[in-house]
Amino acid sequence: MDPIQTVFVERLASHGISLTDQQLQQFEIYFKELVSWNEKMNLTGITEREQVYTKHFYDSASLSFFLEMNKVSTLADIGSGAGFPSIPLKIVFPHLKVTIVDSLNKRIQFLNHLVEQLDLHDVECIHGRAEDVARQFKYRDQFDVVTARAVARLCVLNEFCLPFVKVGGTFAAMKGTDLTEEIKDAARSFKELKGKVQRVEHFKLPVEDSDRHIVLIQKTGPTTGKYPRKAGTPLKSPLV
Repeated sequence: MDPIQTVFVERLASHGISLTDQQLQQFEIYFKELVSWNEKMNLTGITEREQVYTKHFYDSASLSFFLEMNKVSTLADIGSGAGFPSIPLKIVFPHLKVTIVDSLNKRIQFLNHLVEQLDLHDVECIHGRAEDVARQFKYRDQFDVVTARAVARLCVLNEFCLPFVKVGGTFAAMKGTDLTEEIKDAARSFKELKGKVQRVEHFKLPVEDSDRHIVLIQKTGPTTGKYPRKAGTPLKSPLV
């Protein structure tokens, strides 16, 4: 273990997470693949190794500080980009069955390659718009936990993500800034999409002290037939 990995391991250990040598190796392969593919396509603006470990890997794993991931069986990651937070969570919690949805086929190609390189099982990467995929019976109202990391405002994210969550399950929106206003603006979308804010968790990323907020939203009933609306509509006319 080099200094960057040692710090990463210690930070996770302080939250009760221990990593095996194999898991550490998976994170290192992830880093190398991310940087390599990033030269061909835009996956991330963060490529410096220490920053990747902190701002992508640790930040993604942070969801498990507030949710008991050992009790979660199925997880969907909507608009995952380069695989955050779902792939780091899958590395740390190999039992998870993970479904990743992203609208850009190039990113899905990267993720499929990554899953192969990391020798991960029970990971499905779907090329499609969240609004279309959530209309498929196989994915609708199905997942214990659904995540999205800094994808859009909450009033839009709710329509992208809550249709995937099973009744009683959790939608975890991972954000940077304070969410008081966003939560107020999203009141109508919570009502329409059967979501109820359970709590908002706040923490700071190590080193630079930047703020992180995670909104944990419980799904209180099945998604009604009119949602999600046609692809593109939630962004154009959010439920506010």
